Amino acid sequence: MPIPGHIDPVPVPREVTPRADGRLDLIGLSRAQIATIFGEAGLDAKAAKLRAKQVFHWLYHRGVTEFDAMTDIAKTMRPWLAERFVIGRPDVVEAQVSNDGTRKWLLRTADNHDFEMVFIPDATRGTLCVSSQVGCTLNCRFCHTGTMRLVRNLTPGEIVGQVMLARDALGEWPRGSMAGLDFDEPDDGEDAADYTPDGRLLTNIVMMGMGEPLYNFEHVRDALKVVMDGEGLALSKRRITLSTSGVVPMMARAGEEIGVNLAVSLHAVTKDVRDEIVPINRKFGIEELLQACADYPGASNSRRITFEYVMLKDKNDRDSDAHELVRLLRQYGLPAKVNLIPFNPWPGAPYECSTPERIRRFAKIVFDAGISAPVRTPRGRDIDAACGQLKTAAERKSRAEIDRLAEEKQAALDQV
Repeated sequence: MPIPGHIDPVPVPREVTPRADGRLDLIGLSRAQIATIFGEAGLDAKAAKLRAKQVFHWLYHRGVTEFDAMTDIAKTMRPWLAERFVIGRPDVVEAQVSNDGTRKWLLRTADNHDFEMVFIPDATRGTLCVSSQVGCTLNCRFCHTGTMRLVRNLTPGEIVGQVMLARDALGEWPRGSMAGLDFDEPDDGEDAADYTPDGRLLTNIVMMGMGEPLYNFEHVRDALKVVMDGEGLALSKRRITLSTSGVVPMMARAGEEIGVNLAVSLHAVTKDVRDEIVPINRKFGIEELLQACADYPGASNSRRITFEYVMLKDKNDRDSDAHELVRLLRQYGLPAKVNLIPFNPWPGAPYECSTPERIRRFAKIVFDAGISAPVRTPRGRDIDAACGQLKTAAERKSRAEIDRLAEEKQAALDQV
């Protein structure tokens, strides 16, 4: 295995930390995996398959967190489940809401590692920015997350748990009774016709949070398969985007085994500049990366590859950079969209954001060449939730300080 470092930061694989009580967390597991562990726990094959189907529905479609809420499972069976299994969620250390409605959560794993997720509401969609690792060692110089050390990969359960927690917070699990829809348990008096799925606020997922998803490929793949399962969270692969800084060897597998939309953190069009701001370019160069994009399974004019391009003053924002970007995309025949991202500042950042006039000029050059080049509106800057700003507050504030600041804020509000 390659040695972890600035250019090839592959973390050592790590198993899920066992719970002190010996119970197994079901979140992140597929129906087949749940059936297997039910069988290992003592159920016969037929019963294990039936219970797995029921439990999977309650976990991922209904969002319950207690086995007692699973009304179509016999009451005598529920204690058996509760003794052996648990329905987990990441621990919320801190939740913030931006002036523009963006929400950011500082989350904690069962073994006390912190990471973040962000929800961005818009008029026609709601996008959850999901983390794949605790920290990151890609060291992209414009990115605050890149200044953190890499702690470990997140597990499938910790990745899926972010989606579950967001739906908890948004209050969008279906309401109503499931009783009467299965003959295993008698009707408890509620009308099964009341069971209706509410409208969704969370419509899209982007794997653009902390970490490089393709350096945690198996866990990200398994988590997204659970998210896309039609019997559970049922989010279409067309509403999920995976962003990579250019882990070329894993890109084809991502297209074949996951099949979601691809976004690439390009950010520069010359070797010298990209070597500086996206160091993985020293291992997988621009030409190799763009060829992998051209070969990405499923890429087409209806499913364009998104190229992310952060606008850095006097670094990558010249007219010549825009023209070279157009030339490269045409050379490789890429069905492309370019997201121009105004640089989001953070303390100690070595760059400044390009001026609005320069960004408009850059966008016009790309657009006039027939390539979509929207300028991303910064969201959540006031709570450090914007692109490139994620870095766990735990490195700056202790839990006691977080609690104290929350109390002071509430006291100030009470005095208003």
